[in-house]
Amino acid sequence: MRYQNTYVTLDTRLYHEQQPTPLDNPRAGHFNTEVAKQLGWLDDDELMARWVKILGGQYVPAEFRPLSMAYAGHQFGQWAGQLGDGRGLLMAQVLDNNDKLQDLHLKGIGLTPYSRMGDGRAVLRSTIREYLCGHALTQLGIPSSNALGFVVSDTRVRRERMETGAALMRVADSHIRLGHVEWIASFAPDLLNEFTDYMIDTYYPECRQSETPVLAFLTAVVERTARMIADWQLIGFAHGVMNTDNLSITGSTLDFGPFGFMERFDPAWINNHSDHTGRYAYQNQPAIGHWNLNTWLPHFMRLEGVTRDTLADCLAPYEATFMQHYQQGLCRKLGLPHEKESLTLAFEWLTLLEDNLLDYTNSFRALLALVAPDDYSHEQQLLSTLTAELTDEASKVWQDWSTRYLAQLQSVSVKQALDSMRENNPVYVLRNSMAQRAITAAEQGQFEEVNRVFELLANPYNVQDIAIELDSKPPTPHAPQMPISCSS
Repeated sequence: MRYQNTYVTLDTRLYHEQQPTPLDNPRAGHFNTEVAKQLGWLDDDELMARWVKILGGQYVPAEFRPLSMAYAGHQFGQWAGQLGDGRGLLMAQVLDNNDKLQDLHLKGIGLTPYSRMGDGRAVLRSTIREYLCGHALTQLGIPSSNALGFVVSDTRVRRERMETGAALMRVADSHIRLGHVEWIASFAPDLLNEFTDYMIDTYYPECRQSETPVLAFLTAVVERTARMIADWQLIGFAHGVMNTDNLSITGSTLDFGPFGFMERFDPAWINNHSDHTGRYAYQNQPAIGHWNLNTWLPHFMRLEGVTRDTLADCLAPYEATFMQHYQQGLCRKLGLPHEKESLTLAFEWLTLLEDNLLDYTNSFRALLALVAPDDYSHEQQLLSTLTAELTDEASKVWQDWSTRYLAQLQSVSVKQALDSMRENNPVYVLRNSMAQRAITAAEQGQFEEVNRVFELLANPYNVQDIAIELDSKPPTPHAPQMPISCSS
């Protein structure tokens, strides 16, 4: 691998260098060969031979420079003070096959100075959920951390009950969060200029061409964040804990806790059982993204040439960027051109889904059978299920909408519409029930279901032979969707 450990060259107040605390008897859980190939890990015989020991913390290659990062954050809208990597270490930074910097971050590998009341460990269930979700989002085309693999161990970890300890090697284009700047502003303000230069030079070098590189950088972060959240909304993904310490400066999805993919369409869905006020409900994610950025940006007023007015200009593109990306995406999901009539149909469709609690993923995919009824047998079953769930009154709404929708499709070729719909409406997402079946089997020492779900999610836009009926089956109408705990 091509190592480029630059974070460790920064001021030592930003991190703590330390070795991982090994797990007891680590064993292979799953290994992502595509990520290994991307990193160059697959070509290194030593790394391949020792990957389980590396992920288990028993062996640290000489080129690694393990460190835990300091950062702060606002959690559920309240200032939480110093946080930091409480159970993870940035093990190394490498250039991948596309000459893009990637962080190798080992999660669940012991106490750090930032562990607070934690134990520095991760449990198997949350490790599997993060492993599968990073993979799922990546294959769906949404910027996200991914993972090289995970290991299981004999280490016992107490959460609500005693559980199996595990560790995950997370791979991300950056682990710098909005909370890093919040930490600097509160505890080391003299580092802000140096750290801002590092963020620009490392992750946004194109901003150096601007007359005002800092403002260009801040605007780019705002726009990337807006597009990421629009992608979440389009696919029905709810992050669950959009604290400022959980948002990356690169606009890539980071930190999977109580996440979930929408099943029965309910915009007010709260997937985190600790979110008692619904702050991070699915429908609130765009507004929370704006809130987080608005909280983050004023810290840069310490820098020369940055004023409240210029920061307002940096934040201004957020709403327009989000709306354009989201509305264009909705039209693509329907196979329609991006125009007023298409958007009217799109929002009427979402209202139909909401009013009847129809499955978000299946309903969009079912429209393929409406457009080409003889060519999509799987989608025809989904469409039959959809229409069977409608009341008589809702059936009339559906008939009216589908007639106008098909008429609007006359403005494009059938092939063009179907290609767009296939490319933007997955057959499979990581439903909580899918993840839970894989976890239940893994806790019995059986990882075949983890592998099957992993393979299924590797090609989410096509019907696959390895799928089972439960992979596309939503909960019954009005059944509460499974809330997920923050404990991991």
